[in-house]
Amino acid sequence: MEFLPIIVGIFLSYTLIRATLSIFWSTKPTNLPPGPTPLPIIGNLHLLGDQPHQSLAKLAKIHGPIMSLKLGQVTTLVISSATAAKEVLQKQDLAFCTRHIPDVLHAQDFCDHATSFIPVGTQWRTLRKIFYSNLSSNKALDANQLLRSQKVKELVAYCRKASVSNDSVDIGHATFRTTLNVLSNAIISKDLTDPCEDSGKEFKELVGKIMIEAGKPNLVDCFPVLRKIDPQGIRRRMNGHFEKILGVFEELIQERLGMGCGLKKDDVLDVCLKINQDNPHELTRSHIKALFVDMLVAGTDTTSSTVEWAMTELLRNPHLMAKAKEELEKVIGIGNIAKEDDVLRLPYLSCIVKETLRLHPPIPLLLPRKTIDEVKLNEYTIPKGTQVLVNAWAIGRDSFIWEDSEVFKPERFLASSVDVRGQDFELIPFGGGRRICPGMPVALRMIPLMLASLLNNFNWNLDTKIQPNDLDLIERFGITIQKANPLYVVPVPLN
Repeated sequence: MEFLPIIVGIFLSYTLIRATLSIFWSTKPTNLPPGPTPLPIIGNLHLLGDQPHQSLAKLAKIHGPIMSLKLGQVTTLVISSATAAKEVLQKQDLAFCTRHIPDVLHAQDFCDHATSFIPVGTQWRTLRKIFYSNLSSNKALDANQLLRSQKVKELVAYCRKASVSNDSVDIGHATFRTTLNVLSNAIISKDLTDPCEDSGKEFKELVGKIMIEAGKPNLVDCFPVLRKIDPQGIRRRMNGHFEKILGVFEELIQERLGMGCGLKKDDVLDVCLKINQDNPHELTRSHIKALFVDMLVAGTDTTSSTVEWAMTELLRNPHLMAKAKEELEKVIGIGNIAKEDDVLRLPYLSCIVKETLRLHPPIPLLLPRKTIDEVKLNEYTIPKGTQVLVNAWAIGRDSFIWEDSEVFKPERFLASSVDVRGQDFELIPFGGGRRICPGMPVALRMIPLMLASLLNNFNWNLDTKIQPNDLDLIERFGITIQKANPLYVVPVPLN
């Protein structure tokens, strides 16, 4: 075993020499977009820091909204303006719709089965249709309206219980649990966590580990020659996380199959199992489990973090929270739980959600894409195999588009038609084009519903030692942006 570090060192030296030679011997693409001068071997990796979305936004101010970098051996295109994003996500969507697959998502062959990563084609369309028909269509959303309402009532009940003993509530965890149970009931007709107890932390921690590993900078993605040794152990750890979560879904599938033909639930799992039985090549068991990971992991983490950011911003700005509460009192009455029909009559609340998504897009660099052929983008030539990052975080803070771009100001949307549904490229928290987030319609119902009910039933007290202005906005970078320090606040009932 004492020879292992020496062997690894020799292999690393060999692979880095190969990478260096390939940089100098390969034909350098011409007519690339501007960008910072790369260093030998590492390229521009040293410029990313621990908050890549912020670092890339700063670099774009120097080099422009269409920028190229060399991240190790990988040519990368960074899009940082609404105009350029529209070109990539809409006008030339087909040329840019293939996913760049990070090495970590090869764990358990996840990327070969997940809707978010498989190539656009017949199988992708089948999975998207299942997602849309059973979760995201207006018909499906209306059918599950009572379910969402019941789960929000359970969220309020949990907060009311905490208020009796003057306990603080972890907003991110509480809304994660609510969203998880909404989605799990639509998918498998059961709660995955106790809605009235402080449970589900193990599942949330597992999801958090998956999202962190998936978003962690990985040398293998920059130097593919290192793939065999996985020097940071990221794929190895993700193998363990995926094994656990896929195992949970395998048990649920076996449980359903054991019920027999007479006990159908008419949920997403039943739909998937029927397709699997009729045409096992179209939808395998692996596809079903990966689909559930897509639905549950991505949906819960992004939705709950958005509510947490919204509450944080409102607590930092008490006058805005007061304005939101005033609207709620007039429209639905103080102390009542919001219904989805009420949300349509709460324009200021809608502005708060949009402003939160502008400043805190759940996936700051969206999910990476790549070019499968050489592409012309404006006057530039983008080589085949280029990684493409769309910096939604930078676009949402573009001072040429947004006045006081760093300030949380919901009022900016009161007289604006800009929306978050992928047609207005100034605000694209869910992406756009063929690869737009399929869970967006569910999120846009859950976020305002939970936020309205939390605001209309409680006042929220910070720790006596913390002033509103002292409440931090420190980000923890992964695939999703989360608060580095969870928001704990004490609920005080309004009635």
